[in-house]
Amino acid sequence: MTNHFLNLSDAGGNAIAAMIGDAIDRKAARAGFPKGKADADAPLAGHTLAMIFEKNSTRTRVSFDMAIRQLGGTSLILDGATSQLGRGETIADTARVLSRMVDAIMIRTDDHAKIEEMAHHATVPVINGLTDLSHPCQIMADLLTVIEHGLTLPGSEWAWLGDGNNVLHSIIEAAGLMKFNVRIGVPQGYEPDPRFAEQATARGATISLSRDAAEVARGADVIVTDTWISMGQDHADAKLAAMMPYQVDTALMALAKPTARFLHCLPAHRGEEVTADVIDGPQSLIWDEAENRLHAQKSVLLWALGKLG
Repeated sequence: MTNHFLNLSDAGGNAIAAMIGDAIDRKAARAGFPKGKADADAPLAGHTLAMIFEKNSTRTRVSFDMAIRQLGGTSLILDGATSQLGRGETIADTARVLSRMVDAIMIRTDDHAKIEEMAHHATVPVINGLTDLSHPCQIMADLLTVIEHGLTLPGSEWAWLGDGNNVLHSIIEAAGLMKFNVRIGVPQGYEPDPRFAEQATARGATISLSRDAAEVARGADVIVTDTWISMGQDHADAKLAAMMPYQVDTALMALAKPTARFLHCLPAHRGEEVTADVIDGPQSLIWDEAENRLHAQKSVLLWALGKLG
């Protein structure tokens, strides 16, 4: 059976825990290495990862490229403008061809149906580098980051402020799998897809929604936000106005636990979803979070290729 990683549930809680443990160990083992040096065991020597980008990327592109290199393998990059996908070749045909030439496929695209079709027709693992529905690789890095900083996931309280988007969907999914709770503060009309909350609740997590940002933040262990205007969306004044009561500032952070941490997947818009004094402040883990995209991606690749556990 092919280990696709389209959503966190494709792996499950035990595998997520194993991936995080592996990421922690590998990160520690290469302390002091030049960044381009392969891990001592080079477990993916001879393997090639194809990366397909239909959306702009910094962290996903660099982290997956460096991840496969540090694991001993190689990568190649395709984008819509320079591949046959941009000239009308189907996702199915692309999946069939790439499966004969590479060992795994990472795709960053818009419609989640595209990645599902890719996985359906591929005979190698397909990894979700981001879709409009979910962003599981980002949340793997987020979980790794807060665990590194001493948080015990089960029973912890996470607060989300802003837009009910793909990142929130994957946080809710993680809550069900890793047994923590999520309080959601979003304006009317910007709620997350209810299917994720239903699944997480069925797995024992508490998922709540409020229009009151202070209520959401109070007593939280982790506060998370994301840009309000996603890639491909217009810089809509109406949306920005609706979101402003959910801006993460120092007053909001003060309502959380004194040990609370701030996460943001980046890129950030200081003065919109978060103020500069929070994102650059002592409770912010955003730079560790960004670096951990690399370490988490390595373990995702190992799991997908059957080299973990």
